[in-house]
Amino acid sequence: MPNASYDALLIQSFGGPEGPDDVIPFLENVLRGRNVPRERLLQVAEHYQSFGGVSPINQQCRDLIAALTEELRENGIDLPIYWGNRNWHPMLDDTFRQMKADGVSRALSFVTSAYSSYSGCRQYREDVIKFGAAADATDIQVDKIRVFYNHPDFIQVVSECVAEAISALAGSAPPFIAFTAHSIPDAMSAGCDYEQQLSESCRLVAERLDVPDDRWALVYQSRSGRPQDPWLEPDICDFIETLAAQNVDAVVVSPIGFISDHMEVLFDLDTEAKQVCERLNISMERAATPGIRPMFVSMIRKLIEERLGRSEPEAVGRYPANHDVCPEGCCLLGEVAGRPMRPKA
Repeated sequence: MPNASYDALLIQSFGGPEGPDDVIPFLENVLRGRNVPRERLLQVAEHYQSFGGVSPINQQCRDLIAALTEELRENGIDLPIYWGNRNWHPMLDDTFRQMKADGVSRALSFVTSAYSSYSGCRQYREDVIKFGAAADATDIQVDKIRVFYNHPDFIQVVSECVAEAISALAGSAPPFIAFTAHSIPDAMSAGCDYEQQLSESCRLVAERLDVPDDRWALVYQSRSGRPQDPWLEPDICDFIETLAAQNVDAVVVSPIGFISDHMEVLFDLDTEAKQVCERLNISMERAATPGIRPMFVSMIRKLIEERLGRSEPEAVGRYPANHDVCPEGCCLLGEVAGRPMRPKA
């Protein structure tokens, strides 16, 4: 059925190289304006080259768009889907040019991040302004769909992924569950609800799976930047060392901070963390990410229906569904006082 409020859905993502020649230009886009030594760029480039210079993220976006196109069609939602990245093709400015040529005037945006932070939320909103201006398409209104860290379907899908990983370790003692997310600078964390939202997602999954409080933890991965700058800790590899000292012999690593298998998942977890576990004789199983599991795809459709006024927002746990319109000071980049989340009444 036609939709009078919106005439398109925009998928916004990070982007990734799709061949060896793409790797350095892609990383230069990612690091532009940041004080990151060239040696560090080349080190990260080797991570990508060890996978043939291909990040899985672009293909995962294509798979998600295909699944979501069918989901929307089956539920009578007539919204063509566009896709634009921040750092690699298809670039968002080119996407805006196509949207303008197609006559799009108002679009919903789904960002491939479940949590609030500068890099996971506000920067994507800034991208709309930046790339929209570059494409002379500032007349296109783009409304971002809310973050979904406590949507019941997201929690259920992550719980199923963790349960499958636990089953794969059957025969050993109940494993420790290490939930991981991309680390961010402490200064960035101070201006957003990233840690609180992640902690709540982890708690909800652990609760659903009856995992005792002393058998799970939120840890971090993939930090970058200068060593002297504080970032969220502990790092997953350091944490595995701690588990070994406590005689833990099995661990499930759940990349709860990611919705699909990014390069950070493939290298930092499946390669580096796995090697640490092997050295310490700890059995490790990495839980899957939501990807295009049917319940995750239908959750995105439900989030769209919320904005179309067809359904009420869904949320589980201590906090209400996140806001649709971000406040002026939301997810700032620098060091500011964080805003406490409001528990449910």
